[in-house]
Amino acid sequence: MRIGTPLSPSATKVLLLGSGELGKEVIVALQRLGVETVAVDRYANAPGHQVAHRAHVIAMTDAAALTRLIEQERPHIVVPEIEAIATDALVALEAAGVTQVIPTARAAKLTMNREGIRRLAAETLGIPTSPYCFARSIGALQAAIDGTDGAPPIGYPCVVKPVMSSSGKGQSVVRSKAEVAAAWQYAESAGRVRGGHVIVEGFIDFDYEITLLTVRAGSTEAALDTHFCAPVGHVQINGDYVESWQPQPMSPVALAKSRDIAAKVTAELGGRGVFGVELFVKGDHVWFSEVSPRPHDTGLVTMCTQAQSEFELHARAILGLPVDTRMIAPAGASAVIYAGVDARGIAYEGVAHALEVPNSDLRLFGKPEAYRTRRMGVALATAPTVDEARDRAKECARRVRPTA
Repeated sequence: MRIGTPLSPSATKVLLLGSGELGKEVIVALQRLGVETVAVDRYANAPGHQVAHRAHVIAMTDAAALTRLIEQERPHIVVPEIEAIATDALVALEAAGVTQVIPTARAAKLTMNREGIRRLAAETLGIPTSPYCFARSIGALQAAIDGTDGAPPIGYPCVVKPVMSSSGKGQSVVRSKAEVAAAWQYAESAGRVRGGHVIVEGFIDFDYEITLLTVRAGSTEAALDTHFCAPVGHVQINGDYVESWQPQPMSPVALAKSRDIAAKVTAELGGRGVFGVELFVKGDHVWFSEVSPRPHDTGLVTMCTQAQSEFELHARAILGLPVDTRMIAPAGASAVIYAGVDARGIAYEGVAHALEVPNSDLRLFGKPEAYRTRRMGVALATAPTVDEARDRAKECARRVRPTA
């Protein structure tokens, strides 16, 4: 692909659907390569809106509105950055030759909900996953847990999630029958799309979980190669990432299995770009959990550890450019900065004190509205060891004080 000049007839134009903190970093990476960027989100002044050449606010689940905007902007490439998108519209636009979707419109549709990707991995590809079942009513959910639906029981403990959600929203660990109704109601209220459709998963007693950032890149579709970043370890609370580190130590056997699973899933999805493949690991055993066909929140750590961050890798892969997944630090970590307050236009205190932590850095996302559990920034740190990097990142994050 030739890269033109932004805001001119030769411009190479990329439109992002979703312009939060991850989309913002992708936009910055694209602009450094001379790309004209268009940021779209469901609310005004999203982080990506603040750095893009143009910004739009629409309901991205509205197929007519989404089609109208893409036909108006005529981007060369559309990059979905969230799950809640009218993917049937993307499929139609790509088939008509209006634009190209990253990685593909089919991949965006398959991964927009957990049912599509779980059935692809477990039933089509035969990849190990936790036991699972989909339920459209609280009665069906209870039957799946108890095994009264004719299938083997999922049992307790189990995990209940909406089929469409992000950042752990709507996810519960259910340990007894008394907790099923609350889990159903939480999943129903927090899902991206209402309609009472959940996945219930059997609990895996894993040692740790990783994100294996997998990059499909090449100058042409026929010449795509698969590249892997060093595994990213992470901690989640209620399904939401709170810290991550790189590299996650793991056995050679487990690493090889993880790469094999990631390669199979991403090859089936097709296209190019970064994929965040989430996996559970216990000893040498590996189970597939989920995949995001875009940079992953746990991969924010790569901004301090790699020669090219996951966002730079995504931008390069999108444009058919060479990629480099090398780590340039022995170890690094990220720690989330939560708002802790409900307010608009908050301020941040303690930034200078935070940056006194050795080898630390900050990304404050610039979200216009805060609520107590909203992710407003991230602290980054490098160190000779993972444990020291984690301590530094958490201390850096602790020193930042969002205020109303």
